Amino acid sequence: MQRLKVLLPFLKNRFVLVGLVFLVWMVFFDSNDLISQYKYKRKLNQLEENKNFYLEQIELVKQDKEELFTNLEKLEKFAREKYKMKRDDEDLYIVLKEK
Repeated sequence: MQRLKVLLPFLKNRFVLVGLVFLVWMVFFDSNDLISQYKYKRKLNQLEENKNFYLEQIELVKQDKEELFTNLEKLEKFAREKYKMKRDDEDLYIVLKEK
């Protein structure tokens, strides 16, 4: 009861009342409310993780590319495995795994 007597004159002040309404509006109803900011932050973190993953993958592909252009044995192995290429005097058998 004592607290209510202290708070009542404080809440009757129109500046405090307008400030509280503004604060509630900004926290819950505005387009940039706290929930939206939290979702944006999570999305940003996820996109940064994806960016780091793809940058690592780009580096791996660049290394593979460099090896393919400099090492003929790697190039031949890559062509045989990926594109199923063969020499003229060879037979190629493809074994498919059943699901």
